[in-house]
Amino acid sequence: MDGFITGASLVAVGALGVVVGVVAAVAFRVSERQQRNLPESPPAELDEGLVRVLSVLRSAAVVLAEDDEVVRASPPAYALGVVRNDALVHPAIKDMVRAVRRDGVIRELELELPRGPIGSGTVLLQVRVAPLGLDRVLVLAEDRTEAHRVEAIRRDFVVNVSHELKTPVGALALLAETLQDAADDPVAVRRFTERMQREATRLSALVQEIIELSRLQVAGALQNPSPVPVREVVEEAVDRARTTAQAKNIAITLGGSLDCVVYGDHNLLVTAVRNLLDNAVAYSSPATRVGVGVSERNGLVEIAVVDQGIGISEPEQERVFERFYRVDQARSRDTGGTGLGLSIVKHVAADHGGDVTMWSEPGRGSTFTLRIPSADIPAPSGNPPGPAADTTTSTTATNEEVDA
Repeated sequence: MDGFITGASLVAVGALGVVVGVVAAVAFRVSERQQRNLPESPPAELDEGLVRVLSVLRSAAVVLAEDDEVVRASPPAYALGVVRNDALVHPAIKDMVRAVRRDGVIRELELELPRGPIGSGTVLLQVRVAPLGLDRVLVLAEDRTEAHRVEAIRRDFVVNVSHELKTPVGALALLAETLQDAADDPVAVRRFTERMQREATRLSALVQEIIELSRLQVAGALQNPSPVPVREVVEEAVDRARTTAQAKNIAITLGGSLDCVVYGDHNLLVTAVRNLLDNAVAYSSPATRVGVGVSERNGLVEIAVVDQGIGISEPEQERVFERFYRVDQARSRDTGGTGLGLSIVKHVAADHGGDVTMWSEPGRGSTFTLRIPSADIPAPSGNPPGPAADTTTSTTATNEEVDA
């Protein structure tokens, strides 16, 4: 793995060097023509060469004019958030451009930059800035996020396995040994068998969530984002969580602006909302209510999951999104909780350029709000505006309104 990552890094750096060299050669031809007092070549010659070079690049590439106006930008430059609204986004890259304009020296840095306008998601870019002549500057950015995440997840996986998997595995081994000694006692056999089934179920859920979390942490979770109707996401998540809720006589209601659309992965978004619902049901008392409300404001779609559960104290609120952290250890053992659900939600939100926030107060319940940038696409005409037909109440981001 180390050799592969190192080799990939060298190839990426080498590719950047080749591109800068090719483009510099085009620029040199123009400069030489000027020095020999020949008729000045039109800028179209440089543009034509740049278009040919940039069209074969998988990395982000941006050509800036004298006033830092974006002359050319490859599709990855927009996908990685280097360019937005036809302008460079990140101050760190702008600083590199200014430095190159000042002394003409090529600069290269590895920068960790925000993935979107909100949230904690970041992208790690190997950025190289070089002068082109004609007062133009070339910015190249290679996405290094995947290589670094692969290395990080390899380290984290070892820690996670040693920290969590040993508990159910040890319990199963001990129960199997005890069951062998109690072979002549039918009551004991039944009791130990039931405990083994619970531990096996917990182990299966833990392995599945570790796999899911690993997939999210290894880049590429959103390789082909597409428009996703929020109504479909919420209704599927509610349907999956309904059985567990009915076992505790907990009603799940939904409402709000369900016909919003976001860009992303349908299955990942369903997983995130389902995890929030499972968490709300697990920490709520029987015969209470869990609400799901959708709203859109300031270009963001907000999916709020509101419960009337035990609530979370302020010191614990800072840790609820950590892997394997459980607010109530005893309740988590009873419900089979793994402590990975909210961590998965956080990663799904970050990979979609959004975030997840929370409000909670002991004894009054909790509200978790998943915020994703809106796709700004009209909803299909087949879906009527407003709440779903089976909506019984409308929820928002505060428990006071749910209580009302």
